[in-house]
Amino acid sequence: MSDIRIETDGPVLAITFTRPDRRNAITVAMYAAMADAIEGAAGNDAIRLITIRGEGQDFTAGNDLHDFLTALPRISDDIPVWRLLRALARNTVPIVASVQGNAVGIGTTLLLHCDLVVAEEDAQFLLPFVDLGLVPEAASTLILPELAGRRRAARYLLLGDAFGAAEALDIGLVSHVAAPGKREATFQKIVDRLLAKPPQALRLTQQLLREGTADAVLERMEVEGDHFSERLQSDEVKAAIAAFFAAKAKGA
Repeated sequence: MSDIRIETDGPVLAITFTRPDRRNAITVAMYAAMADAIEGAAGNDAIRLITIRGEGQDFTAGNDLHDFLTALPRISDDIPVWRLLRALARNTVPIVASVQGNAVGIGTTLLLHCDLVVAEEDAQFLLPFVDLGLVPEAASTLILPELAGRRRAARYLLLGDAFGAAEALDIGLVSHVAAPGKREATFQKIVDRLLAKPPQALRLTQQLLREGTADAVLERMEVEGDHFSERLQSDEVKAAIAAFFAAKAKGA
């Protein structure tokens, strides 16, 4: 599909957002494609690494709200976004992400489920769930406080404060920060180093790193998902999203 490119390059499953004109906002169809790919990689020993990138100036602006609300008048357990989140939580293949520009909403929370993340120096991270009348997803209310501490997590999730690559590195959301123009080279070097490792040892170590928290992560995803589904039907969400589109139209 034109909005996302998923290809296998030898032992690498490469996922690339290809909607730069829409800041790589993620549609329901894109979620479905990612979920299918990551679920498939789990049972394929030939896949040794998954990469996630976005074309253009931004990693992703998060949900394409118009598409999301049009396609999902009522949310259910088997919708693509929940399938993707569960696939990320259960994933058994190392994931490396490359981030530039803005990483909004799920553009930040999906990074919590990546093993290594390279961010360009000027990358910005934003979690505007409360501002949209929603609650966070991807078990971010569990994982982010563990990484950043409760006070910083409250800044990001309650106040909706944006933060940059240096702060993301400090809290452990990203593993590497690259100077402008150096991100792709840094990313490729990490990919090459991982592919040079003994593959079974690499995969088993990745699984062990996740094993102790996997059940808690899945449980929190379910709790967040229930609240998220309820919030979608609320007047607060309708008002917040209407205001978002009005502001967007005014600024256009």
